[in-house]
Amino acid sequence: MRKACNSSEFVADVMKKVPPSGIRRYFDLASEIDDVISLGVGEPDYVTPWHIREACIHSLECGETSYTSNYGLIELREEISNLFSTKYGVDYNPASEILVTSGVSEALDVAIRAITNPGDEIIVVQPSYVAYVPSVMFAGGVPVIVSTKLENNFKLTAEELESAITDKTKAVIINYPNNPTGATMGREDFEAIADVVCEHDIMVISDEVYDCLTYNGGHTCFSSLEGMRDRTILLNGFSKAYAMTGFRMAYAMANPKIISAMMLIHQYSMLCAPITAQIGAIEALKNGTNEMEKMVRDYDRRRHLIISGLNKIGLDCFEPKGAFYAFPSIKNTGLTSDQFAERLLNEQKVVTIPGNVFGEAGTGFLRCSYATSREEIEKALERIGAFVDSL
Repeated sequence: MRKACNSSEFVADVMKKVPPSGIRRYFDLASEIDDVISLGVGEPDYVTPWHIREACIHSLECGETSYTSNYGLIELREEISNLFSTKYGVDYNPASEILVTSGVSEALDVAIRAITNPGDEIIVVQPSYVAYVPSVMFAGGVPVIVSTKLENNFKLTAEELESAITDKTKAVIINYPNNPTGATMGREDFEAIADVVCEHDIMVISDEVYDCLTYNGGHTCFSSLEGMRDRTILLNGFSKAYAMTGFRMAYAMANPKIISAMMLIHQYSMLCAPITAQIGAIEALKNGTNEMEKMVRDYDRRRHLIISGLNKIGLDCFEPKGAFYAFPSIKNTGLTSDQFAERLLNEQKVVTIPGNVFGEAGTGFLRCSYATSREEIEKALERIGAFVDSL
């Protein structure tokens, strides 16, 4: 008889150190309960606008089902380049400085792998999206956590960044507007960060996927700051602004040497983003502004509704100025974030995400997505209020 295979012995050591996503755990719990209201999901409740879907359908009818350039369709890269030149005054060569990817998650992965040698330290600013730390670990890097604070409106300060930099630091990952806090940073805030970045000669990976969802003042594109263009790997996509999550369509922009390195990984792993989704993205950039701005105005109304409601319940809520998340404190309830979220789900059937899922800095907070209908938000607030009253 041949020796039995112990499959776990073949799993790489690094995989055993990475926990599964805490967000997905709550989706699995919610799937077992009827009449659930979800404030957990981080995607628009809108269907992708019809003109975008129609462009995709038309392309399929025309038989456009082939591979594209590894970099993506040149027409799409030209539209992306035009957008950033017009909107933020920063120019990227569509032929060599833009890489179209399958979602920002892929862009993040290839960006980190393209610049990280084993043992390099990558600073991760938290609370932040759950994929940042695992992506650094998968690349053989060492994640170094910097925790932002409520008293600083969850902005990264120059002092916090500088205190985490060592001679092994390669880059810092920033995400503003931020998931999960909704915090934003203005030009003046970023200028101080840029000074530290230059002084210590490190790179910035700037995830700006929520740039269109900025409600107070305009968004500042990090690479538009003086001297930051070649120090920044800028990530963005179509999921949030154009309600295209299922299309998995995004892009990275950087110096040609960085993009070329990223393209090698992309070339050997993904080859190219799906052509149908790329055609939808072209249509979104050419004709999708009105629909996008309509959605953003609606999110802004929901933002006011949920902030007001949470504060009335007694859950102090930091004012989010971007993205589509509220991040109330639940510290005065005496429960941990996990206890609050689990009991709220089991007792009142409302899905939220514990803040600690996004890093220790999120302990004592709760992420509530308002990318759901006004009616659902009102029902959820009633249930959350009943839950808090019962404590």
